[in-house]
Order: sequence, then structure tokens, then C-alpha cells
Amino acid sequence: MAAPKKTPDRLARLYARPGFLLRRAHQISAAVFEDACRDLGLTPAQFGVLTVLQSHPGLGQSSLARALGFDKVTVLRVLRGLQARGLVARGPAQDNRRNVSVSLTPEGVSLLRAAQRPAERAYQRLMAPLDEAQRATLIDLLQLLTGELEDEARAAFVPPGA
Repeated sequence: MAAPKKTPDRLARLYARPGFLLRRAHQISAAVFEDACRDLGLTPAQFGVLTVLQSHPGLGQSSLARALGFDKVTVLRVLRGLQARGLVARGPAQDNRRNVSVSLTPEGVSLLRAAQRPAERAYQRLMAPLDEAQRATLIDLLQLLTGELEDEARAAFVPPGA
């Protein structure tokens, strides 16, 4: 028995699915950011880690993962890369020696400062096709979607101090 032919209609439905469009938008977002921060050798995940640590020095590794919605393996991989570059330091937490806390090094602070303009350029480039009202609507809809479906996520998102 021959396989059914794929029709343009089926492809149109696939390409209009939110999951497809969100994945594609994420790919584009990452590429735009990485292009803007190429000279700094910084990825979106690394930028996120550095930004959270700037606001919450000494944050535990698990709390850091939750603050970004990362699983523990992902945050560990990102931290190892940042630590190898001398941008973060990991050590025993003050309150519980079995936990690991993470802080920016002076080099990490400097890199994060240098990344602010390129990161903003990347944001502006990503949002350029939208007018101000569309930008606000997009953010509102993404926050609604992620907030309402948070229980479905593979990794918890819990902002520090929440």
C-alpha cells in the first residue's frame, strides 16, 4: 500500500502550528543574539545566567536553573563553560556546604557590561518587524501562554525570591 501523498494543505497546517512557529522563532532569536554577541563569544543561555547572577550573587545552582527555566544538566553545562572562561566562580554555599553557589567574577561582570549594547541591538533587530502595539501584544501573549501552561514545562521556572 502506497503512503498517502503529503498535500500542501497538511504542510500549511504544520507551518501554522504554534509549536512549529515558536521553535522557529526561538531559532531566529538565538541566531540574531549570537550574531550580535559574536565578538564576545556569548550565547543567549550564557547571557541569561550572567544576568541572573548579577542580580543575585551567590545564588545556588538549583535556584539558578529554576530562575531561567533550565534543567539541572543544562545549567551545569552552561556554568562549566562560563567557569572555564573565568566568568563565574562556583563554591560551597554559605548556608549549606552541600549546595553549590555561583557568583560572577570581575571578568564576568566586565563581559556582561560589554554585552549590554549588543544584546539590546539583538532585541531591537528581533522585534523590528513589529510596531510598538504588536510588540506589547506578542509579549503579553507569550507571558499568558507560558504562565497558563507552566505545569506542562519540563523544567520549572521560579524567579529568584519568588
